[in-house]
Amino acid sequence: MLAEITVRNFAIIDRLEVEFESGMTVLSGETGAGKSILVDALNLILGDRADAQAVREGAERAEVSARFVLDDAPAAHQWLVDHELDDENECVIRRVVASEGRSRCWINGTPMPARELRELGERLVDIHGQHAHQSLLRRSAQRALLDEYGEHPDTLAAVADAAEALRATRDEIARIEQIDDAGDMRIDLLRYQVNELEALDLGADELDELEAEHRRLASAERLIGDGQHALALLFEAEDGAATDQLGGAERLLNDLAAIDDGFKPILELVTGARIQAQEAVDSLRHHVDTLDIDPQRFREVEQRLASIQDLARKHHCNPSDLPALADRLGEELQSLEGAGARLDALRADETRQTDDYRKAAKALSAKRAKAAKQLGAAITRIIQSLGMPEGDFSVQVTPEAHERINAAGTDEIEFLIAANPGQSARPLERVASGGELSRISLAIEVVAAARTRVPTLVFDEVDTGIGGGVAEIVGRQLRELGATGQSLCVTHLPQVAAQAAHHLHVAKHVAEGQTSTRIALLDEQARVEELARMLGGVELTAQTRAHAADMIARAHG
Repeated sequence: MLAEITVRNFAIIDRLEVEFESGMTVLSGETGAGKSILVDALNLILGDRADAQAVREGAERAEVSARFVLDDAPAAHQWLVDHELDDENECVIRRVVASEGRSRCWINGTPMPARELRELGERLVDIHGQHAHQSLLRRSAQRALLDEYGEHPDTLAAVADAAEALRATRDEIARIEQIDDAGDMRIDLLRYQVNELEALDLGADELDELEAEHRRLASAERLIGDGQHALALLFEAEDGAATDQLGGAERLLNDLAAIDDGFKPILELVTGARIQAQEAVDSLRHHVDTLDIDPQRFREVEQRLASIQDLARKHHCNPSDLPALADRLGEELQSLEGAGARLDALRADETRQTDDYRKAAKALSAKRAKAAKQLGAAITRIIQSLGMPEGDFSVQVTPEAHERINAAGTDEIEFLIAANPGQSARPLERVASGGELSRISLAIEVVAAARTRVPTLVFDEVDTGIGGGVAEIVGRQLRELGATGQSLCVTHLPQVAAQAAHHLHVAKHVAEGQTSTRIALLDEQARVEELARMLGGVELTAQTRAHAADMIARAHG
């Protein structure tokens, strides 16, 4: 659950620290005090897009951090383990937004991209906004809600996998079918090019070896002459060969070392130098003997290099790339020459994969139909308690509504409502009354939230457009959701606020021309005062306070 949140320089909040408990917590206050701003800050923590406009005027950056306790969040804890970010049983998320719009995120002290933050956030908090009914009017959102309620992810995944396999096969068929006369011409060209490259038969390391041999043959006379001269200086010179000089120095130092130990390390160095010089003589003599001036071989190497260069220029590539080019063109030729047989195999695959997709989609339709009945009944029960006693909500699943291949199956999902007796069920988007739509939307949110595995639920003024006894029932529904976890509710309704286990008051504070937001946890007496204010009236009376106290007592009696 969400244990605490710290906000600095975010919108009109300069600095704010709030601790939360389990159960239902309400946030109330005057319009514009900053209740929904706190929800916006939480959204930022959960990976929402960063906006420089959110930085408090005059500040360089906004910062939001939140600490979550993971006792009731196994999915979030497993995500942290998988990403090597787990820190016992807590998760601390920090997000900083600079005034120019740049954003940085940390999870348990490790920098992470916002994309990863969204993945984790989906496992920690589920936020239901006051405009949720707008998205619920979309068929795609209705389908997603039904699938989430039905809890059949494996069946959904099977349909998506079958659709992807079939789509890939059809794409390959279309590609091969495009091979026409131009394709035949391409095959002829490829055959010629592949034969030419195969005739060249350039080995992987041959080019480097040829270039090294070419340099050696081109400088053969110098290599032999200068090599023999160096051999003479080392060993064969009649007067002053290097090995003779080192031998003489070694004999003198040997005599001196017998008298003075200080000469011994010098003797060792000279002895080593003489031995290395002798080894150099042997190696030099052997290598010079292998050198030969071979004009015929030189011409052969030059011709081979010229052929390689000519073919590389023809294909507009580096000579070293010719072996890879030969492999690539050969693979393309093989693919095109086998297109006919490949096409037959692909068409057989298409038939089989189409059947697999239809079977998977049919299985998904069956599960959706079962979930639709349960969802419709659950939402109907709630809307009938929300001032629509004759309301009847249903979810219509039309199987095989379209032939196109879709990862979501072939069903058409539609939410229907009959608000009054004698009225036929109509699509949700055709509901005329805004109040009815708000109540239906709230019922859908409550039912959906009851199935969620996310430990913290946030309801941002989802009770807009209702009041009276209906509002009290809404409060009870939200309290029940918080009974097994944590729910945070932003509300203007005293009937909802009275149901909460904890009550936070949000207020604006002006000092030195600067506006800031403050949040305070209300004790029993302060809570009565706040509910009395929410009940209405410019001046709070004893009767209003008594009414507020009675509402709290009845809610928790």
